[in-house]
Amino acid sequence: MKARLILPVAAAILLASCATAPPQRFASVTGLKPEKEAYYRQLHAAPWPSILARIKECNIRNYSIYRSEIGGKVYLFSYFEYVGNDFAADMKKMAADPQTHRWWKETDPCQLPLPAARKTGGIWAAAEEVFHTD
Repeated sequence: MKARLILPVAAAILLASCATAPPQRFASVTGLKPEKEAYYRQLHAAPWPSILARIKECNIRNYSIYRSEIGGKVYLFSYFEYVGNDFAADMKKMAADPQTHRWWKETDPCQLPLPAARKTGGIWAAAEEVFHTD
């Protein structure tokens, strides 16, 4: 009788330990220099395999970048989901990667940081989530 009880309990514990927390969602915005748009699109049409691998290794999933024109200015909006356990460590890992630095050396000059990003020395300004539904 005990074995019948132990197996379902053990299975429930095992399943619970495999359950993952919902992903953290991140969005941000930056400007895009009109004269650099074609090059930026070219880079993202065929991203380097090492960059895609590093993004995945750093627990980023469902990463998208959108373009929009507002008031005659071009903006990029990014969205991704983080599925890891230590965002700061994963971002530090990404920032230490030489291939990522090479990629940023290509993409950063295409972008026009907004004032909020400039204050922190960044390129992308964080966006606040105001609504979400699954």
